Amino acid sequence: MAKQALYRKYRPSTFEEVVGQEHITRTLANQIKSGEISHAYLFTGSRGTGKTSTARIFAKAINCLNPQNGSPCYNCDACKNLSNPSSVDIIEIDAASNNRVDEIRQLRENVKFSPALAKYKVYIIDEVHMLTDSAFNALLKTLEEPPPHVVFILGTTEVQKLPATIVSRCLEFDFRLVPLETLENLLKKIFEQENISYTNEAIRILASSGEGSVRDMLSIADCCCSYSKNLDENNVLKVLGKSNIDILLNFAKAISEKKIGSCLEQINDVYNSGKNLVVFAREIGELFRELLICKTCNRPQDILTLSIESINKLKIIAEDMIEEELIKYLSIFSEVEMQLKFAISPRVLLENACLEAIAGELKKNE
Repeated sequence: MAKQALYRKYRPSTFEEVVGQEHITRTLANQIKSGEISHAYLFTGSRGTGKTSTARIFAKAINCLNPQNGSPCYNCDACKNLSNPSSVDIIEIDAASNNRVDEIRQLRENVKFSPALAKYKVYIIDEVHMLTDSAFNALLKTLEEPPPHVVFILGTTEVQKLPATIVSRCLEFDFRLVPLETLENLLKKIFEQENISYTNEAIRILASSGEGSVRDMLSIADCCCSYSKNLDENNVLKVLGKSNIDILLNFAKAISEKKIGSCLEQINDVYNSGKNLVVFAREIGELFRELLICKTCNRPQDILTLSIESINKLKIIAEDMIEEELIKYLSIFSEVEMQLKFAISPRVLLENACLEAIAGELKKNE
């Protein structure tokens, strides 16, 4: 039997299990309790923040015969019927592959039919911004005045692409990126249930790599768990292809001390180890940002997602650096990261960025 991915295994089934979106789940739960259900909802926000999961929970909750604190009970006949994959009362549509006007016209015809077993027929349209202009026009009238037994839930990661006429006819909820501490606590809870040993530093790296997305974090964690059931900093860094902080600090010191040969040798070591130079450049850019924060802020631990031990190392290095130089280094390596993605010779480009950081901007065509 195929192993179930962590993000699927631990997908929330109640509003209480949705992390980092209390401002939304509380509002939706209150609507369930009061019975004040709108005809159309718009869920916006970055990927992996819980839009589709929340839509599924809400679709079941508005049909549940005995909701618990606004969430579906999963014991009544309605919940059991809607939990069946063959249920025809919750329809999920991927707008990326069903974006033509003919398909939306078919949807307009289907909404006329009453639910088979539930109180409401719910249409969840994911990535709705992918609809064509003609499809939006076909959807507009139905979205404005749908039959009383129909509820629409639209999801999108790019709300700016939606026509204002669509947005104005929906209750809009903006899903935020999940805070780092919340991601860490969730991951610890999951690892304990999965009997996976971990260090706090490994948890911090994984949570930070998720960049506010629960799904991204759990997908990365899945890869790391396949590599080892004992997750420490070194194992996680190996899977992610990232460098240890000591390696990054040595590189930063070489640049600060104007040691061209040392920089070129270290780039050679990174290149020969098979690590992605784009990732390495991003890490160097992030390191100079961290050094700048340690240099200029009184409480860098409130800003940085690093252990106290790592912050103390950064403080020691930052003491011997000049603020203006750190700003210059940050600018150079942030810019070169983007250039490396399309470079024919990424190694030469990264080496040139180091020379520019050390010796100033090189004259062109000389």
